[in-house]
Amino acid sequence: MEAEGVVKIYVMVDLEGVSGVYARAQVLPDEPRFAEGRRYMTLDINSCVAGLADSGVKEIVVHDCHGGSYTALWDELDPRAEYIQGETPDRMPFLKGSDGLILLGYHAMAGTPNAVLEHTMSSVGWQNFWLNGRKSGELAIDAGIAGDYGVPTIMASGCDKLCAEARELIPGILTAQVKTALSIYGARLLPAARAHGLIRETAAAAARKCAGIEPFRPARPVVMRLERVSRGTPPHAGTRPWMKVLDARTHEVTGDTVEEAYYRLTR
Repeated sequence: MEAEGVVKIYVMVDLEGVSGVYARAQVLPDEPRFAEGRRYMTLDINSCVAGLADSGVKEIVVHDCHGGSYTALWDELDPRAEYIQGETPDRMPFLKGSDGLILLGYHAMAGTPNAVLEHTMSSVGWQNFWLNGRKSGELAIDAGIAGDYGVPTIMASGCDKLCAEARELIPGILTAQVKTALSIYGARLLPAARAHGLIRETAAAAARKCAGIEPFRPARPVVMRLERVSRGTPPHAGTRPWMKVLDARTHEVTGDTVEEAYYRLTR
């Protein structure tokens, strides 16, 4: 069955939540199993694109957002989508006008007990992150930026901890649990054929459900707080009226939208 009225779906893809991924060596470019991680990401993307195509979606934009945005194997990607890789001026270029957002291969927020490769943005830089006083992760940031543009987040895939985080944050979101977390570096994995089939089926169902899921819109103004991992000089807030330094590791910013607050926090 086709997704009535759904023309464009935007897919953000990370690596830590991809099916078959559970180890540090699979997600870092200087590690010996990174080539394996790249292939697994490409297979998950193709499964998602196939599901969206099954449901009649006309325009599919996939953004490889892991690390330096060069992880997916370009020459092995499904030709029914277009792909964003490399440096970009914005977190989600070409998002505007999308009917829905899919967060594929995402991981749980920093500090989630026993979640596979849990972190928020940077495991070496970010200790904890809060959005409007609620401890949050990358899923909330990206769903919130989509919400700024009126785009609902309709699906997420990853481990059981990530899927629970998504369902708690976004009523009605569909999730594809491709592994059950056992530790930060261990999981019970679905076999490849079942994982890819689940992603395909869930993507198709999510496209058909677009109209029934509300965009994630945190209360305005948006307040983001970041606690860094290590000691150091906090940001200079003297010329930034929207920034408050709370201690040597923690600062807070305020913005009119999630996107504005995120850029003020990170730029």
